[in-house]
This record gives sequence, C-alpha cells and structure tokens, in this order.
Amino acid sequence: MVRPVEPDPYEREPDLITHHAHNGTEDPYGYDPYDDRYDDRHESAALGAEGEGPYDDEPAEDEEDGKKKVLTPKQRKKRRWRIVRRVLYAMFGLFVVVPAIAFVITYFLVDVPSQESVASQQSRPITLMYADGSPMGKIAPASGGSRYLLKPGEVPEVVKKAVYAAEDSSFETNSGFDVGGILRAVYNNVTGGQGGGSTISQQYIKKATANEAPTLTRKWTELAKSFKMNNQMSKEEIITAYLNTIYFGRGANGIEAAAQAYFKKPAKELSASEAALLGGLIQGPSKSENEAYATRRWTFVMDQMVANKWLDPGERAAAQFPKPIPKAQAKADDAGTLSLHIRNRVIDELEARGYDQDRLHQGGFKITTTIDPKAQKMAEESVAEGMKGQTDESILNALVAVDPKTGGVVAYWGGPDWTKNDKGQDVPAHDWANVPHNPGSAFKAFDLAAFLKMGKGLGETFDGSNNRKFDSGTGSQRTIRNAGESSNCGTQCTVAEAMKVSANTVFYDMVINKTKVDPVAKAAKEAGVRTENEGGKSVLYPDLNIALGGGRTVTTAEDMAAGFATFAGEGVRQKQHFVAKLVNSEDEVEFDETAPKGSPAFSDDADKSKQIAGNITDALEEVVPYSKLKCPKGSECAGKTGTQQYDFKDEDPASYHERNAQTWMVGYTPSISTAVWVGGDGNKPLHDKSGKPIYGRTIAGPIWEDFMSRYMTGKPSEKFDTVKPIGKDARSVPTTTVPKPPPVTTTTPETPSTTPTPTIPTEPTEPTETGGWPTKPTKPTKPTRPGPGTSDPLFPNGESP
Repeated sequence: MVRPVEPDPYEREPDLITHHAHNGTEDPYGYDPYDDRYDDRHESAALGAEGEGPYDDEPAEDEEDGKKKVLTPKQRKKRRWRIVRRVLYAMFGLFVVVPAIAFVITYFLVDVPSQESVASQQSRPITLMYADGSPMGKIAPASGGSRYLLKPGEVPEVVKKAVYAAEDSSFETNSGFDVGGILRAVYNNVTGGQGGGSTISQQYIKKATANEAPTLTRKWTELAKSFKMNNQMSKEEIITAYLNTIYFGRGANGIEAAAQAYFKKPAKELSASEAALLGGLIQGPSKSENEAYATRRWTFVMDQMVANKWLDPGERAAAQFPKPIPKAQAKADDAGTLSLHIRNRVIDELEARGYDQDRLHQGGFKITTTIDPKAQKMAEESVAEGMKGQTDESILNALVAVDPKTGGVVAYWGGPDWTKNDKGQDVPAHDWANVPHNPGSAFKAFDLAAFLKMGKGLGETFDGSNNRKFDSGTGSQRTIRNAGESSNCGTQCTVAEAMKVSANTVFYDMVINKTKVDPVAKAAKEAGVRTENEGGKSVLYPDLNIALGGGRTVTTAEDMAAGFATFAGEGVRQKQHFVAKLVNSEDEVEFDETAPKGSPAFSDDADKSKQIAGNITDALEEVVPYSKLKCPKGSECAGKTGTQQYDFKDEDPASYHERNAQTWMVGYTPSISTAVWVGGDGNKPLHDKSGKPIYGRTIAGPIWEDFMSRYMTGKPSEKFDTVKPIGKDARSVPTTTVPKPPPVTTTTPETPSTTPTPTIPTEPTEPTETGGWPTKPTKPTKPTRPGPGTSDPLFPNGESP
C-alpha cells in the first residue's frame, strides 16, 4: 500500500474564487514576489522566531503600484533585512575592497622624493620686477642657495622631541598616517575648527611635491607615499629628511638654516627652549615675527614635551622664552635695485595670500610689483632734497604714493635699508613707512567724512573760539586749544573754514557732540586705514582723542596715502597692494591685480560715496595754498597737514614747550595720493636746521610738494569733478570777521596734566599763491593765517595749517 502523501504544512488551502488569486492580482502561475517561504523555513530560527508558525500574525496590507497585497509583519521585516544586507555588502565592496585594491596599485606606482632633490627645488631664486617689467632684483634662500643637509644621527634628540611635540607625537609608532588624526581633521573641517591630521611623513611628502592643493587626489597620493616611505626608510632617516626640508620662516628651509637664521648657531647647539620655538613655528612660519603667536606656540610645545615625558617638569618651570636675534635678511643675489623695505612688504603681502617664501622658492616665482621705477627715484630724490641741511639727528622720514585708480603703491620710502647697531654692525633698519604714528590734524579729514555721512554739510557752523571747555564725561572739564591766533575762527565758524585753519575746537566739538567716536573710526577704515585685525598696523583707539589724531590713535604713512587715495578716487576704495601679478616658473599666472577692483567706500550707493569724497576734496583744496604749498603746475590738488606736539617733561628746557614730535603732509591729485611723514622715533623734541620747531608745512610739506611736482611733470593737467554740496553749502554762509584776541598769557590748562600752556608765536600773513584755485568758487577766508602753536597735552595735536 502507498502511504498517503502528507500535505506540505507550508502550502495554503485553495483560495475562494473571490480571493485575490482569482481576481487578476496574483501571478497565474502561483509566483508571489513577496512569498518568503524559503526564508521562513531556513531563517526563522536565526531571526528568533521560535515557536511561531507561518500564520501566527494577522495579514497586513501593503501598497505597490496603487494595488494592495497582503503581507504579514514578518514578511515585511524579512524584506527590510534583505535590503539592508545587500546595501552593507555593496558598501563594504565600495569603501573597503575597492580602496584597498586602489591603494595597493597606487603604492607601487608612486616614488618617494629624495631630500636632495627637494633641497635643490627649494633653492631657486625669486625674481622681482618693477611695474614696467624692468628688473628690480632677486631673493635667494636664507642659505644663499647652498644647503647643508644633516645626516641621520646628527639631529639632536631635543630637536626631534620638540618637533614631535609640535607636529606628530605618535611619529615613532605610526605607519605614515594617523587614522585618529585624520578623523580629527575631518571633524575640525566640518565644525569649522582648526588643526590637520597630517603626520610628519605626510608633511614631508607635501613639501617634497610642492603640492598643497586641498584635493582628494593629492591626499590619496600623499597617504600612499607616506606609507611607502615608512616601509623603505627608518624613522631616523624620515625625521632627518623632514627637518632638512621643512620651512621655518625667515626664508630658512631646514633646521640647520633655521638655527642660524634665528639664533646664529648650528642645530646641534640648540637648547630645549630654542628647539621648542623652532618646532612651534613650523605650523605658522609666516608669523615668525609675531611675538604673541610665537610665545603661544612655544608654550604649547614645551608643555607637550613634559606631557610626553620628553622634558623634565623642573626644567620646564625654569625655562624662559628664547629671544631670537633681529630678523636676518637675505640680500638680492644680483646687481638689482631691490629695496629691503619694499622686498619685505612684497613678501608679507604674498604670505598673507598663502604664498610663503618656501612656496615661492620652490615655484621659482616671478613677481611684478606695483612700484614705478621713475616714481621711486623721484620719491628718494624729493626726500633727500627736503632733508638737506637738517642737523637734528632724531628726524626721520617716510613717503608713500598710491595710485587711486588701482590701489597700487607706486613709490615707497621707509628710510635707509640698513643701520649700525651699538656694536657698529650693519643691521636691518626700521621701515618708518610701516610704523604707526599720531597723524595729528591730518586725521580731521576722516572726522569730516563721518560728518558728511550724517547728511551735514561744509556750511554747518560751530564755535571755533580758542580755549573752549568740554565735559570729559568723568565729571571734569577739558580745555581744548587751537593752534594759534588765526585758528580762532569765531563763534560761527563753518566746517570749511575750520578745516582750512585747522581749528581744533570745531572738530573736537563735531566728534563729541555730532558724529561720536565710532563713526569716525569707521569712516577711516572705509577709506583705507587698516587696523591689526585687517592686516594693518594702525590703531583707531575708541576715545575722544581720535577727533584730533592724538592719544593712542596712530596710523602708518601707507594707510594715510591709501585713505586719501579714496578721496582722490571719487569715493571708490581700491585696496592698497604691492604685488600686481604673480607668475610661476612655467609662466602660468597665479593672480593678476592690474585691473581695478574697487567698491564704493562710504555708502553702498556709488553716487553718494562720490558726493561725500567730493565734498571732502572741496574742503581740503583750500588747505594747500593756505599752508604755503603749491599744487603741481596745471593740476588741482587737495590735502591736509598734521602736527603732533612733543610731550614736555619737567626736566626739559623751556624752549621744548614749542617742540613737536610728529609732522605730516597728505594730499592728492586725481591720479596720485601721497603721504609724507617727518618725525621722531616716539616722543622726541624735534627742530629744523634753524633750531626752530618743525611743523607739517615746514619739512613734510615741501617734500610732498616737490614729489608731486616731479611726478606730474609731463602728465596731462588734472581737475577734480564738481559734486553737489551735501547739506548746508559753505558758500551760502556770510563771511565774518574775528576780532583780534587779547595777548596770550601762559596759563595752566584745566586738565590733569601739569604741562603749562606755551606762548603762541605768530606767523606771516597768508600767501597769494593759489595753485590753480581761481577756477573754483572760494570759501570765506581770513585776512591772516594761523601761526604754529600747541594743543591741550591730553590731546597733543598742535597744528600748523
């Protein structure tokens, strides 16, 4: 007998004809794409379905293509797991298997560059050219092109440990790349933090290939080369190669060159403290002269050396920040006319854009500067002529000329390149064009800019009387004085007249009661005065001294030239710069700044910004002839003098009461803006060749006039565009006569200072030379011009118009 076949427990009873198997919604051959019987038989236990039958769950409905199918929850769960498994398989293949194969292929295709080949690359000179393409000079590496490469075993342990602490504490144990470091770098990039994940091996490859592009291809190749390097070389060989090639700043590639550039000693003699400073600078070599940054990095490295047990805590506690020697400079290696100060400004500008000297040497770059060789020669000749016969050895000078149409610095004089130290040795001199000083009354142009932005005009009136008292805001009063008799322009003094005679009381009143301090600082920044957080050195200190360019408000000659260039450029600011074009050794252009890229300075509305600048020009035009200075023949010009008073000391001779410490003349035509500074290194009582005090019009003024005349000779005549007056027009205010003040007596100002008020000498009457002024309507003038004098010591800005 044949035993009856038991029905398959997984087979279903035939559905009724009303069920979906017969209503056209199921495959006629019985295939159900969601039938998981096979999986149910063999996987239910694995999925923890113990004791569950195939029909334990009530059917649920699912939708697909608008038609409903009955699926159990278990079937849905199995389907989801199947999808997840397949995705994981695909991801494993895509992110593990394929990269592993690719990495192996890359590993065998790449080569690790030798340190000798890297050193030869880093020794190429950098070429500089004038704006017209003529040669300016070349910059050789700090080592002069000859590199001494240390051999394995010659690098002191203290140097290696300092570099490990600064750059890669796991160097001696990692395989060329640190997975944790890479993950940290990714996290920092995503969250906006700082810090990379490169090991010392990766950094060597990056420098060796001169490729720092933030691309996946570069990073991938770098990892493969780093891994190969660690398989082919010992750790001692790798760290030696790294320290022979890495850049430390000051043009020094390699630890041996760096030890000489910073401490004038071989690397083997470096102390732990000195090694920590050099190791810390690897991350930011362009900030090598920033003492705050260098100190912060040195502290970090020293602490990391202790944390890794590479430095005794007692030695760390006793360590002091090492003082490097003054910055060593590499001279041009040919007979070019490269100025050291211009060279430094060019290099600083390129470093700020990501092109440090290491990168420039490796690329053999050619730099076209904005310096006009003819204008540069004129500037040097004008300064020499203006300083001829001066006997005060404390007098220093600077001249900067900026093209208002491009922002390019066309002439730059910061003083001699070299000077003698107390041992008679040649050392780099200060660049006085890049050192900030009190601008004195030259800063009043920015007071006026803030005032005009409010909609106020040159015809607005203030009390321009001398010795006015103002509430200091601390419960006491301060007395503000004008520069001399003629600076007292009456109780109804227009802003235009106050600018011409440089009435201190008017501009102090304007800032304290109208514009306030912050808008003045903002107007100066908009014009082109750069503070430290903008890459500059000027300081716009937020107190009332800013009204008169005194106190802790200081500006550089370059910033003053750039700021006034915005007035000359009809309210369009062009950022001042020294590099016109950068080209690599293959003649590929990295960037080109020859085309104007300016934007409206004082308003988003270009017409409004032009109107503000034009009104400032209207006010400054009258200052030039009033200060006994001339415009270039056939051209209009505008400008402002400035004088900073010497801070008198009790032990000084009485004659020092009248001395000044800083003087300026800043002015422009439509095509050139020039700032001339003549002053001392800090608070020095300066005198001219006749033994008299110096003023903005006495030395700085003639230098400015001479340069402007030379520069404009042979060029077309220039006139300023006429703009509509803002607010009240100064020409609508009737001229008033100021009565002669009573004789001046020596009094004590009502301020915390104990400095007495000096006697105010008088000056000759105003000259008749107008320098092209008759072509424009003139504003009311006084019959006499102000004489030199001083101001309140709390606001030291005594001014000679």
